[in-house]
Amino acid sequence: MGSPLVLLDVDGVLNPFQRPHRGYKRHRCSPNGVTYKLWLDAGHGRMLLDLAESAGAELAWASYWCDEANTWIGPRVGLPELPYVPIPRFPGIADAGTLGAWKARHVAAWVERRPFVWFEDEPDAADRIAAEPGIGDHLLVAVEPDSGLTGRHIELARTWLGDLAGRSGPSQQPQQPEQPQQ
Repeated sequence: MGSPLVLLDVDGVLNPFQRPHRGYKRHRCSPNGVTYKLWLDAGHGRMLLDLAESAGAELAWASYWCDEANTWIGPRVGLPELPYVPIPRFPGIADAGTLGAWKARHVAAWVERRPFVWFEDEPDAADRIAAEPGIGDHLLVAVEPDSGLTGRHIELARTWLGDLAGRSGPSQQPQQPEQPQQ
């Protein structure tokens, strides 16, 4: 079975779409010569590292940023270089399905039956990942893209990973995101 994975999306998860609460700083990132303005919280790295360590899990990127996340995101949030799911550019054709389904297909192939938690903001990724053949135990933590990753999401993952050893059977249902703080 292998150690569990903790999969991280960037946009909508570590980089919320709306101006977040304090703790976030604005960063300019220019992968492949294209400049993006991101909101990133340096505290996320410690939270995620603590989660992985306490669960004996391995952190990995599951984002369209792929290896660029190691250059542009990881250092800004306090994460070391991580493995990544090689997600090719979304072709935007009907056969590919939706953006979340496209990502889920590549995540499912990469995890190879290992148990995993996936912090993801694409609403259709949960249904698609559960439908993938041979997918093992998993929890998709649905993150509200306007507010991004919170301590509540980390605790949902921590609880699920803590219970993993005693649980058997296929997929788990996604957890609902918390309401954004006003």
